[in-house]
Amino acid sequence: MHSITDWLSRLSGPAVYAVVGALVFCEDALFFGFVLPGETAVVLGGVIANEGRVSVYWLAAVVVLAAVAGDSVGYEIGRRYGPRILEVRTLRGHRARIDQARDFIRRRGPAAVFLGRFIAFFRAMMPALAGISRMRYPTFLLFNAMGGLVWGVGFTLLGYFAGSAYKRVEKTAGTAVAIVVAVVVVVALVVWQVRKRRGERD
Repeated sequence: MHSITDWLSRLSGPAVYAVVGALVFCEDALFFGFVLPGETAVVLGGVIANEGRVSVYWLAAVVVLAAVAGDSVGYEIGRRYGPRILEVRTLRGHRARIDQARDFIRRRGPAAVFLGRFIAFFRAMMPALAGISRMRYPTFLLFNAMGGLVWGVGFTLLGYFAGSAYKRVEKTAGTAVAIVVAVVVVVALVVWQVRKRRGERD
């Protein structure tokens, strides 16, 4: 994962749009989120946009379109192949979490598609599970598009403003302090992710 993010951070121009869009699409369509969560790529893309290497507006548009399109492909895979896709090797060790996601979609219905967009594991699985449950595609598409819009724009701007904040701290307090602040933010995000995943398992 570190090598992928390091490689992405060195890109510029159309390559950033292509790589970030592809990672977001693959996370939703092909369960690629087990390798690299799409939100990581989006936040890093936002940081790159802050550096002026790409447009933050076009990046947000690419992310939203990739999220909606990837979810639609994931939905179609679930609708066409049904529960059989849950037997693939990469998913066998996540049976409990898959059951949680299926229960979530039973209880929340279409709203689970929107809410699942903001939880890493659910984001990768929810489209296929919606297809398996035979949710009507127009309903799925509506909630999928709303979730993709809020998530895509939100995480792109998170990366963009995080990069801006880093520059301001570096300018006023020096590189050392800026690095300390960056480390604190990263640690806080890691702690938040760990607590969130523990909550999902409970």
